Amino acid sequence: MKLCALSVDLDEIPCYHAIHGLPMPEDGAAHAVYLRAVPRFLALLQELEVPCTFFVIGRDLDHGPSAEAARALADAGHELANHTQNHRYDLTRLPRDVVRREVREAHDAIARVQGFAPAGFRAPGYTITDEVLDVLADEGVFYDSSVFPCPMYWAAKATKIGLIRAQGRESRSVVDRPTVLLAPADPYVPARPYWRRSRHHGSVIELPIGVTRGARLPYIGTSVMAAGPSRVGLLTAQIDGRPLVNLEMHGIDLLDERDGLAHLRPHQLDVRIPVARKEDTLRAVVRDLGRRGYTFVTLRDAARAFADRA
Repeated sequence: MKLCALSVDLDEIPCYHAIHGLPMPEDGAAHAVYLRAVPRFLALLQELEVPCTFFVIGRDLDHGPSAEAARALADAGHELANHTQNHRYDLTRLPRDVVRREVREAHDAIARVQGFAPAGFRAPGYTITDEVLDVLADEGVFYDSSVFPCPMYWAAKATKIGLIRAQGRESRSVVDRPTVLLAPADPYVPARPYWRRSRHHGSVIELPIGVTRGARLPYIGTSVMAAGPSRVGLLTAQIDGRPLVNLEMHGIDLLDERDGLAHLRPHQLDVRIPVARKEDTLRAVVRDLGRRGYTFVTLRDAARAFADRA
C-alpha cells in the first residue's frame, strides 16, 4: 500500500508577521490565504482530481468570508482538521487547561462550518509533546500530524529565529526539542516519550510530515516549490518507497507578492515565486507520485488505513 496525503495549513498572513517579529497587517492582505489561496487550491485540486486535508485555525472562522471559503472546501469533499483556536506557537509551553481550550474551541468552530467535529490535529510550528498528545486523546482526536523529524528543517528554524533576534525583533516561533529528530518517519502509534514507537495499540496515531528516505530531507511545500516543476522529481524520487507520503503545504504556497505580500518579500522567500510556477510544481508532484503507484487520500483516511495495521 502506497498512499499520499496532501495537506494545507491555512495559516493566515498575521502568522507570518508573528514568525518574523513584524507589526500585524492592517489591510486586506490579512485574509489573503482564505480569499485568494483557497479558491486556487480548490480549482487545482478539482483539476487534479485529488482530495486534500486543510488544517484550520478556529479564530479565522470568525471572519465571514473565510468561514464561507472553509465551507466550500468541506462541500467539495476535502477534510477540515484542527490547527488550534489561536495558533499559539508556544502551545507546548502552555498549561494543560489552556491547551485543552485551544483544541476544543477549534473543534467547535470547525464543527459549526462542516457539521461534525474534525478527526485530526496539527500543532503550530510542528511542535508536540506527550502532554499535548494526552489532551488530544482526551478530546477524541483520531490522529495527529505534527511530528517533523527533519534535521535540515530543525537547524534552519533555529538559525532563522536567532537571526531575527539579532536584527532586534522577537519571533513568536519556538524550536522543538532535538529529540523529535529521533522519531519514526512513517506512521506509528506514539509511546512515551512520543518520539518512540509503541508496541501497543493507542488512541492517537501519528502521521509524520514528509521527509525523504536516507538523509530525511524536507518534503514539504517550501522545498518542493523551491525546486520547481523541472527539478522536483529529484526530490520525489528520494521519498518514493515510504508507505505514506505526507506532503504538508501552507496556504501561502499558492500566493505571491502580487497578492499584497510585497512587504514579506525580504522575509518570506516563497512569496517571490510566481503562483503559476507553484501550481505547475504541484501538478508535477501529483502526476509523478501517481506514476509511482501512490493513491491519494485525506489524512483521515490514511490514519484509518494505518490504524488497521498498527
